[in-house]
Amino acid sequence: METEIVVLRDFDNLFMKRKELRLIIKNAAGRITKTDAINLIAAKNNIEKKTIVPISMNCSYGKPDVDASFYIYESEAAMKDSLPKHRNLRLLGKAERKKIIEDEKAAKLKAKQAALESSKSGKKNK
Repeated sequence: METEIVVLRDFDNLFMKRKELRLIIKNAAGRITKTDAINLIAAKNNIEKKTIVPISMNCSYGKPDVDASFYIYESEAAMKDSLPKHRNLRLLGKAERKKIIEDEKAAKLKAKQAALESSKSGKKNK
């Protein structure tokens, strides 16, 4: 069986600088991943994969179709401005995601230690 995309809704949200797609992906339940769906949409619309964000992909018991929602942004900058940070992290691989989270934790810890050092030195000067 071949997967087919049926577009239910195609809305241009000019305020958010994105296109909102509501799709049904035929015969794909249990066999399609988010990255595969992104590749299908990018191939069908001739756009970059980096600007496509999967919002939801649901399938019902006993039905072979996947009900999905995607946002297609005009640029990566518009995507980063409007989406929460966790949505961008979901698109990365597990190793990349873990590295970014660990780097952020380390930066927070360094900032906290620097604040403690500056408050201790401030108390000594008084």
